[in-house]
Amino acid sequence: MSYVILTDSSANLTDELIEQCGVAIISFTFHVGDKELKSYVKGQATDLKQFYSMMRNKEHITTSLVSPEAFTEFFEPFLKEGQDILYLGFSSGLSGTYQSSTIAADSLKEKYPERKIITVDSLCACLGQGLLVYHATELKAEGKSIEEVAQWLTDNRLRMCHWFTCDDLFFLKRGGRISSTSAVFGSLLQVKPVMHMDDDGKLAVVEKARGRKQSLQALVKHMEETVENPEEQMIYIAHGDCEEDAEYVRRLILEKFSVKGTLMNCIDPVVGAHSGPGTLAIFYLGKNRY
Repeated sequence: MSYVILTDSSANLTDELIEQCGVAIISFTFHVGDKELKSYVKGQATDLKQFYSMMRNKEHITTSLVSPEAFTEFFEPFLKEGQDILYLGFSSGLSGTYQSSTIAADSLKEKYPERKIITVDSLCACLGQGLLVYHATELKAEGKSIEEVAQWLTDNRLRMCHWFTCDDLFFLKRGGRISSTSAVFGSLLQVKPVMHMDDDGKLAVVEKARGRKQSLQALVKHMEETVENPEEQMIYIAHGDCEEDAEYVRRLILEKFSVKGTLMNCIDPVVGAHSGPGTLAIFYLGKNRY
């Protein structure tokens, strides 16, 4: 049977990759003061320079959960067209939005008993989630069934490594994504945190590096320790309006590894609202996450 792969805007995919992979995106929303904005609108470019400028000015930016009703509106047109659904969602360790998707799916299964609706908690974020989507669409193109792709995602999501560093942990602490204890790293003079995503899909500070350049080099060091078959992989790089640093990390990766390719994108507003300007992250499949 025909099926469609769906995800949300936190997957941070480029417009080109969304088109190439044939996926549909439900957008998260963020608020600047009283104004509600969508993180992703098909065919429209978000002014990320302006967004990160607002963050640097410490404007009050908040995010909100996607409701079950919004997921129902998103899913139902595909079901009406006779397509089954495989939805890969933002980590439940960081947001309650994935739970909203399961509530909507359970309700729609009663209304469309002949259709398959499978939701998978990625336990990933940003381009880590996006890279899982990429692999899922590759498997679909090879002729894998919806159940086979869902099983692959479940079996491999904890191999999706997320290594990242932030210039300022203020934003992660403010959003409740890390503890006050972890945030202490960010307050130390010239000390930058090196973090990863743990097996519960939550953020964890692993070490501290002296200065920005050492923190960027540490990301590649951890990749060297954990990556599996890099020559067969796409490596994804995400940044919070710090493209020069992202290019530096990409050069380091290409100097150390022969890889299938790289993709780089600026972090979307909803993830960026919590990670802040200056965030730099790399994503790839490893033997394990850490």
